[in-house]
Amino acid sequence: MNNISDAIGVIAQSADTLFILLGAIMVLAMHAGFAFLEVGTVRHKNQVNALVKILTDFAFSAIAYFVIGYQIAYGSHFFASAETLGADNGYQLVKFFFLLTFAAAIPAIVSGGIAERGSFRPFLFASAMIVAFVYPLFEGIIWNGNYGFQAWLENQFGAQFHDFAGSVVVHAMGGWLALVAIYLLGARRGRKPGIAFAPSNIPFLALGSWVLIVGWFGFNVMSAQTLDGISGLVAVNSLMAMVGGTVIALIVGKNDPGFIHNGPLAGLVAVCAGSDLMHPVGAFVVGGVAGGLFVWVYTKLQRSSKIDDVLGVWPLHGLCGVWGGIAAGIFGQQALGGLGGVSIMSQLIGSVAGVIVALVGGLIVYGIVNKVASLRLSQEDEFIGADLAIHKIGSTNSDK
Repeated sequence: MNNISDAIGVIAQSADTLFILLGAIMVLAMHAGFAFLEVGTVRHKNQVNALVKILTDFAFSAIAYFVIGYQIAYGSHFFASAETLGADNGYQLVKFFFLLTFAAAIPAIVSGGIAERGSFRPFLFASAMIVAFVYPLFEGIIWNGNYGFQAWLENQFGAQFHDFAGSVVVHAMGGWLALVAIYLLGARRGRKPGIAFAPSNIPFLALGSWVLIVGWFGFNVMSAQTLDGISGLVAVNSLMAMVGGTVIALIVGKNDPGFIHNGPLAGLVAVCAGSDLMHPVGAFVVGGVAGGLFVWVYTKLQRSSKIDDVLGVWPLHGLCGVWGGIAAGIFGQQALGGLGGVSIMSQLIGSVAGVIVALVGGLIVYGIVNKVASLRLSQEDEFIGADLAIHKIGSTNSDK
């Protein structure tokens, strides 16, 4: 009997390892979505830079998270023998891989906001610092119970801050960090309030959106991290929020393809926090509100002379992420068809805490880096475009 039990245990551990590995691969693929969403939105002279930023940011994020960030968040490190690290089919290593793909989403989000005028190397260094120190600080507070914040919320309001897949921990953090960088950079030269630069390639923009949509089911469903925790409720709630965001963005955005392809992403951002709690109808409403919120705020920002958010990452991730954190406390209630176990006050406080950490952390990191090396391209480099100025090659070549 012991042999049978041991065999079952090994199979179960192997299944969990494979499950979270597949999730890590799906979320890793989402970074291609970030890349092509940006490529399709920026002008032709900045397309190569968009592709390069996403890949290099991921690489530097991996180093920063491996060496520092993961230890800050979870108190674990990888400076041990391969035999030790490979225990339990290497589950802890694969868990790190999965959580790394979340951490690396932060610079990918910021990249879209600072596109076309952000200096390459300074932002690369700043991204590493964010993933090493700022993001894991809040990640550990929420997902590992560090510093007693979650225990205090539970004691005061009867429930901890609930963020199943990162509406606030990942998306709001990324969006509000981006807002700091966007404000420090200022607007692109030649941009006038009310007159936006048109997207360079709608098919690439759409491709980026679709890659993100598909990968998001790994982002949300596989946040369970073990096979026995998998939930069809999470999958269908993600689907319904995506649909809700698409429909409302279509209506409010008046058929604009940019809004239509960002609407589903807004819905998916918002549903992350409560996707394991809500009723599918509630998820549809949450996603719809997020889709409308994105279109409305992004449209307003086009009239701003100070906030030049190229991809609209602050409304998409920052505001819709906060909405998702709060919405989990509303639509997660049993009275609205949810599973319960959440507190409105805990969701409000936790969401605000995420915004504060992002704003303070962003001001410190980006402020220091900007003092050492300017975060902004020179006027000449911005004029000729980041592709030629930094990478010495354009995105296409018409030579025969």
